[in-house]
Amino acid sequence: MENKKIAIIGVGNMGGAIALGLLKSGSVEAGNISVSDRKEATLKKMSDLGIHAYDNNIDAAKDADVIIVAVKPYHIEGVINTLKPILSPEKIFISIVAGVGIDDLGEMVGSDIPIFRVMPNTAIALQESLTCISANGNTEPYREYVVELFDKLGKTIEIPEELMAAATVLSSCGIAYALRYIRAAMQGGIEIGFSAEMAQLITAQTVKGATELLLQSEHHPEREIDKVTTPMGVTITGLNEMEHKGFSSSLIQGVLASYKKIKDN
Repeated sequence: MENKKIAIIGVGNMGGAIALGLLKSGSVEAGNISVSDRKEATLKKMSDLGIHAYDNNIDAAKDADVIIVAVKPYHIEGVINTLKPILSPEKIFISIVAGVGIDDLGEMVGSDIPIFRVMPNTAIALQESLTCISANGNTEPYREYVVELFDKLGKTIEIPEELMAAATVLSSCGIAYALRYIRAAMQGGIEIGFSAEMAQLITAQTVKGATELLLQSEHHPEREIDKVTTPMGVTITGLNEMEHKGFSSSLIQGVLASYKKIKDN
């Protein structure tokens, strides 16, 4: 992969996770990463890792080949305005900002700038993200590089931009949905006799195994469920009780509620 310099503007939960993932992947050296943020503690943490850390966006981005913006949606316009003097068609602009479309970004940075809209999740810090990518019309020379960059940090799919809001809900919000299931299952495990630590280990490893079953076999979930639901057995009894209480329905409604929220913003 090309040895490009990467700037990350905003190293909160997602920006920081990207920085850590890049380092752990070994695909980018710490000296080729620069970050900017307002928090001194965050900058010190990045600096201790060998990353160039600045409290000024221009200083972080001026020598970068790739600029990744990972700020809150209400900060994006102000951040872009500070970056405009150093943006050019030779620099790759990547937005991790939820709810801000490529057309809006194009109006802010200029139509000649290659813009990628990327939606990872926080598992990117462990190189286990599911990252969705869409782009504007002048990004073809850089597409392979960007896909390869995020492939080093998990699995990557390219999607039409109109699906980006849905991808945000299913992937980025989906981490929280999965963790909430794990927490609930842990609470059940504690009630039936396990310590909190043991219940967490058992539940987390079980969920990890379930996902690997699907990823490696490409089976529909029900096919794997059928393997462990014997007639009059304990698994089907538990599943049916969950469904009577609205397990699947509440999850679907949660996904739809999050999607409505992001579309209304």
